[in-house]
Order: sequence, then structure tokens, then C-alpha cells
Amino acid sequence: MSEPHLPDLPRLTLPLTPEQARSLKLGDTVLLDGVVSMTAGLPVHQRIAEALAHGGELPLPLEESAFFHMGSSCRQDGGRWIPNYVNPTTSSRFDAYMPALIRGLRLTSVGGKGGMGEACVEAMREVGCVYFSLPGGASPLLSEGAAERLETGWDDLIEQFRLSRFRLSGLGPATVAIDAHGNSMYANLQRRARERLPDILKELDERRQQASNASGPAAG
Repeated sequence: MSEPHLPDLPRLTLPLTPEQARSLKLGDTVLLDGVVSMTAGLPVHQRIAEALAHGGELPLPLEESAFFHMGSSCRQDGGRWIPNYVNPTTSSRFDAYMPALIRGLRLTSVGGKGGMGEACVEAMREVGCVYFSLPGGASPLLSEGAAERLETGWDDLIEQFRLSRFRLSGLGPATVAIDAHGNSMYANLQRRARERLPDILKELDERRQQASNASGPAAG
């Protein structure tokens, strides 16, 4: 695939080391090269968690890797699997499993859309892991940065749910929305929204009162 049509952005090669992850700052926006494992499936998260809990084997190497919440579809072309598309899914769907996966696999980056909860943020802080936010609704752009699918695991699942390993070449834009020090853009937005809520409610009440006064008494 051709390079994505994006402005010049810094490039990072996955997987990161914990030290590289800790060097990234909230809001850093980059393009991603290297190798990433991805899935959009809850069953894969359940199977990984079970394997970690009981010492089972995983179909692909995931230790100290990049793990993204993305669906994908590929076609075979000359012996290679070329992506038709990749597309991020909502990461918070997997919050029940991700703290154990982050700690057990010592992941150094997670990607998807919508962020993750506080327990995930704490696990990321402990091991040195960042969360890359990928734009929803931008599958054509993101797909340009997925060069090829290297291998899959748990092929009994539908293609989008399988554990798939991809080689990337300029996937992005990817924004550090949760850093490796416990800082989260999503938590910041929620805090600011809570702080503004009393003023918003007060203003709405004042406008309702003004509208009621302007309408006058109802006709008899």
C-alpha cells in the first residue's frame, strides 16, 4: 500500500521498549511502523486471560508487544495477505480483561478508540505502557498504514475477531491519549465536564426561567 497522505509526523517503531513508552508525552501524535497484534473480539481477550491465569500457550507471541483493538479484513495476493481494511474499535469494551493482559504480557502499547478505564491506566503506569488513540471513521486512511498481515491465531473465530499480527508502515495519526505515568486525556475531559456541570445547569435554569417569564400568564 502507498504511504498515507498525512503531514510530516514523528515515526515510532513497534513494539516500544518500556523506556520509549515512558518518554512519550500526553498529546504526542505520531505515525507507527513495525509489528502489532490486533483483534476486535471479546473471545480473544477471554482466551488470553484464561491462558495467563492457567499457564496456557498463546498462538502468537504477545509478551512486551503492541496490542491494538482493531478489526481487519485481508485478501491473498501473491502469497501475502494484504489488508482490505483495518478499523479501530472501542477499547473500553475490554476493560474487564485489559489490566490482567497489560500486566501479564507486559504490553508496552495498546491502541484503539475511546480510551480505557482507571484500572487499565494504573496497570499501564506500572509496566510502562501507553495508549494510542486512533481516529474513528478514518478506516481508509488508517488502512493505508497497514502493510500486510503476517499471521493469525484462533482461526475458528471470524476474521475480525481473530488474533492477527500485522506489519505497519505509517499507521496513523496515532495520539498518545494515556501516557505511561497515569495521565489520561479521557479522565481530564471527564473532570473538566464535572467541574463545568453546575454552571451549565445554572445557566439552563436561568434560561428556562426567562422563557417562562417572557411567555406571560396562560390565557384563560
